[in-house]
Amino acid sequence: MNRLPCTAHTRSSVALALGIALVLSGCASPSAPPPAPPHNSYRVGPPDQLNITILPEPIIEREVIVRPDGMISVDLIGDIAASGRTTEEIAEDIQTRIGRFKRDARVTVALGAALSAEVTVLGEVNNPSTFPLTRQTRIVESIGTVAGVTIFAAKNRIRVIRYGDGGTKVLIVNLEAIEKGDMSTNFLLQGGDLVVVPPSNWASVGYALQAFFFPLQQIFGFGARVTTTVFTGI
Repeated sequence: MNRLPCTAHTRSSVALALGIALVLSGCASPSAPPPAPPHNSYRVGPPDQLNITILPEPIIEREVIVRPDGMISVDLIGDIAASGRTTEEIAEDIQTRIGRFKRDARVTVALGAALSAEVTVLGEVNNPSTFPLTRQTRIVESIGTVAGVTIFAAKNRIRVIRYGDGGTKVLIVNLEAIEKGDMSTNFLLQGGDLVVVPPSNWASVGYALQAFFFPLQQIFGFGARVTTTVFTGI
């Protein structure tokens, strides 16, 4: 059997066929699915503010506050549970119930103000308190909210105690480094976080000296006022 000579035309045809096969195989392979949108896991609670929109016409738009009993009031259907649910779950419940009164109803619920998500700042700060997270708040902003740390604070050992489903997590914050421009520990706070500013090693000595000199300061201060009063009277 005679072999057919391999001409340049034959080689180009084979190369073209291989190229087409590769292109077709690439097109046939399934493309990667788009990433799923992030799931909103925020759970509503009193006294969060919700913005509710119900379509179609006539459009119903309401701003409601989650009551202490965890309920909100919605047109046509009355009270509905909101506490402990996501905005998507609340919207789905409203849409199901209002469907009896409004055909083809479409409901959206947006979080207007997250007032139930609170942060507590304790320890060596000038005004220990608890405040709501109404916007994105970092460590430095939370410390500013409580009027800063005291002179006895251990600024390089501040702790953020965070409770979650996986247990308790502790984040160490170095405020001294943050003040020098290192923002690596200027963490974004979450609802329920506890910020603890511990005392420094010299705090006990400082408080002892403060307790000793405070009465003297009061005495000398009182004496100065008395002397001034007497001198003025003369």
